[in-house]
Amino acid sequence: MIPETFKAMIVEQTEPKKFSRTIGEKAMADLPEGDLLVKVHYSSLNFKDALSATGNPGVTRKFPHTPGIDAAGEVVQCDSGAFAVGDQVIVTSYDLGMNTAGGYGEYIRVPSKWALKLPQGLTLRESMIYGTAGLTAALSVLRLEQGGVKPEDGDILVNGATGGVGSIAVSILAKAGYRVVAATGKPEQAQFLTDLGAAEIISREEVVKGSERPMMKERWAGVIDVAGGEPLAAAIKSTRYGGVVTCCGLVASMELNLNVFPFILRGVSLIGIDSAECPMSYRTQTWARLAGDWKLDNLEETVTEVTLEGLEEKIFAILKGQVSGRTLVNLQS
Repeated sequence: MIPETFKAMIVEQTEPKKFSRTIGEKAMADLPEGDLLVKVHYSSLNFKDALSATGNPGVTRKFPHTPGIDAAGEVVQCDSGAFAVGDQVIVTSYDLGMNTAGGYGEYIRVPSKWALKLPQGLTLRESMIYGTAGLTAALSVLRLEQGGVKPEDGDILVNGATGGVGSIAVSILAKAGYRVVAATGKPEQAQFLTDLGAAEIISREEVVKGSERPMMKERWAGVIDVAGGEPLAAAIKSTRYGGVVTCCGLVASMELNLNVFPFILRGVSLIGIDSAECPMSYRTQTWARLAGDWKLDNLEETVTEVTLEGLEEKIFAILKGQVSGRTLVNLQS
């Protein structure tokens, strides 16, 4: 039986630039239109969720609102016929948790084309330890593979290695046989990164040293960057001939001060990674890898689990760069 109300995080605008967050009851009738109703078992915390929860207008414009760009759960109703009642599904990104009520509620209603069936080999819990961060990390590794970067070609740099995307990227790369150099501004997290599979830990300062020059010494066979700004520019300038650099973040800066030399003299490729509007065929392929040959043995080492009530502290911690690994949100009562 479908309940009339359910528990959710509710973000409300109290003043022009002030927002409050409460855990309360929402009416099922308040959910948006959509042909798929899902009972959410797990969600996760991403930087974008924290922005939405604190009223960032670049992410969410309509309030009251329930954040959560990730959700995994069980199909309760599907009018399109794409899924059967009881199917376990994953819903990430698109507009979920932005201006569509998201995974920080016990139910979501979305278009069925936003969902994919949980691949064999993954549990709902595991899928949300990955979440959008894991999907983004896996898409990044996939693009390195497709660009011809092989383990024997040399070191892979991961910029911003302790975050959600970075930590999972380190683990996937190590499992796939690459030698990973993890760059971080958190030296106290060196053991955490080593346990994930990083062969070497370096500072942000080492990454950008000499970046004022048009080109830097060739060092990286490939790069996964979640920082943007100066660390990304330096990584591009120090990538070897024919190497591939992926970019998916902007925590350092959204600006990129760069010349064309790495591209026209070394044949370096810069590839943007987008998990929000990524085609479903590509998502399905990537999730299959996460459930298969890229499934991490150390997945639990990257995660901290909280309830909806425990999210408040984590939201502000991730905005301050104080969260390492992944935060799983358990909505099962």
